[in-house]
Amino acid sequence: MTLRLCCAWIFILLLPGLSDGGKLLVLPMDGSHWLSMRPLVEKLSERGHEVVVVIPEVSWQLRVAQAYTVKTYPVSYTLEDINNALSEYIATHLKDLPFPLNTLAIYNNSVHVYRLLFNQCKNLFSNKELLQYVNQSSFDALLTDPIFMCGPVLAQYFSLPYLFFMRGFPCNLHYDASQCPSPLSYIPRLFTFNSDQMTFLQRVENALIYLLEPAYCNGFYGTALEFASEILQRDVSLIDLVDSASIWLLRYDFVFEYVRPVMPNMVFIGGINFQPKMGFIYQPQISALSECILFINQVLISFSWSLTYISFI
Repeated sequence: MTLRLCCAWIFILLLPGLSDGGKLLVLPMDGSHWLSMRPLVEKLSERGHEVVVVIPEVSWQLRVAQAYTVKTYPVSYTLEDINNALSEYIATHLKDLPFPLNTLAIYNNSVHVYRLLFNQCKNLFSNKELLQYVNQSSFDALLTDPIFMCGPVLAQYFSLPYLFFMRGFPCNLHYDASQCPSPLSYIPRLFTFNSDQMTFLQRVENALIYLLEPAYCNGFYGTALEFASEILQRDVSLIDLVDSASIWLLRYDFVFEYVRPVMPNMVFIGGINFQPKMGFIYQPQISALSECILFINQVLISFSWSLTYISFI
């Protein structure tokens, strides 16, 4: 057995091209989410990785580019549909409503937008030609912004390791799924608009929000959970979809967040959100992008080696 393992590692090390790059499937989120991810995808392609980006034919920011391979698929909604949904979403956020009316209004409108945009995931899985392409392409990993949950479903469907590139989930899901502590006594929940110095009543409010969050998130992601259960042929929860992520690339800076321990596979890359203006490049943007590229380089090579070793033995 020892001799076999040694031979396997020697074979892996002698394989040409393993250190040159991996094969990465990218399932991005539209809008500002893509504006942060695009520089990373372009740089990974420049570094020699084979990058394939899967996008819907109708979108705000997602476009065909020469820097990487793009695969498109038709969707059942129009650009006017998503523009109208976004306008309603923004108008709801600008209304000056007291708590909890503000939370209910934002929630109802968010669910409407989510259900509309999640149709792209259903359209993706109904495109048999594209699914066959993904299945036959032997990707090493999937990079995705998981806010709409399509990426985790696709990754689990094809048994691909997946990396999250994200700002965060509602309901504190990104910390709960990875089992990071999040004390209610000084970490305010979403939509409470409290600071980390809360009065007793604000802490009670914080605890009540925490108790209601499972129902909130299960309702918000109900369409995705139902669809994922159908595709994966088993009962699926939100935790099931996100806790298997290999790497969490979090698009915010640790120093601006409430202090808490995080898991070793959670990496803060907040500087990547900065947008250069008038030829001025902010140093944290360069640092975050460089660290992110180097990190994914190592991950892809590790995944490539692992898959080669498994297929060999």
